[in-house]
Amino acid sequence: MASRNPLGSLFGRSPIGPLQKHMQVAFEAAEHLPELLQASADEDWNRAKEIHKAITDAEKSADKMKRDVRRHLPKSLFLPVPRSDLLVLVSIQDQVANTAQDFASILMGRDMRFPEKLFPAVLELTQTSVACCGQALAAIQELDELLEVGFTGREVKRVEAMLKELDKLERRTDKQQYNLRRKLFKLESELPPVDVMFYYRAMALLGTLADSAENVGDRLQVLLAK
Repeated sequence: MASRNPLGSLFGRSPIGPLQKHMQVAFEAAEHLPELLQASADEDWNRAKEIHKAITDAEKSADKMKRDVRRHLPKSLFLPVPRSDLLVLVSIQDQVANTAQDFASILMGRDMRFPEKLFPAVLELTQTSVACCGQALAAIQELDELLEVGFTGREVKRVEAMLKELDKLERRTDKQQYNLRRKLFKLESELPPVDVMFYYRAMALLGTLADSAENVGDRLQVLLAK
């Protein structure tokens, strides 16, 4: 397995590979969230614990990879991308895993179940936020191709189209989040106030997850412009 190779040797082949692997692991933390949400709705807490562990393990792996990238990224890179930009990119990617972990921790820490009237909209927002992360990953996976062509030509246009789709998905989460807040506002008087507070917090984290994915795309857009 590639993950058993020393990170330094990976950089020997490509300085981009470890960043792409890091984004893959960050996405893996996020992609479990709809399943976790469904398990909580079903009150299948044993299943929820398994999913939570998978999210936690992915977040820990992403954090370790981030530190390794910072430690081993060569100081002399003959690339059209400054080393500092790659270091910033891996930090932004790491926020995807961190936010997924934060959401999962709130859900599990409180045995949280969203009200039935809210659940379909919460699940939809979760799925769209995860789709943002998947789109960011797809764009990052093109980074080595971009380097090969020197950030020029048709490959750049293809990645720019992917980033436009990411922006579209993130805007969709903004609308979903607004509509969800309105629904929760109308239900507030029927629900325990502390629960309401944590519902808003969890919903905000789903928005942050989409924002984090968009930030990855924004940083890639900066690289395209250089």
